[in-house]
Amino acid sequence: MMRRWVETRKRAGPELELIRLREVRDEDTRLSLQQLASLFNHATRTNPPDDSPGPVEMQRLFAKLPR
Repeated sequence: MMRRWVETRKRAGPELELIRLREVRDEDTRLSLQQLASLFNHATRTNPPDDSPGPVEMQRLFAKLPR
């Protein structure tokens, strides 16, 4: 089953890459940013960044992980 998947991916890979490149090229970046702006603004309003430095925050989160 795995071998079949790998072979299928090998054959489809170049075509999938062409599709990805075409989608990237055709994307309207300005429109995408306008559409995402309200989501970004909402996220920063409802969960504002705190004043702690990044590494300190990371260590705080790591401390919560089970050992």
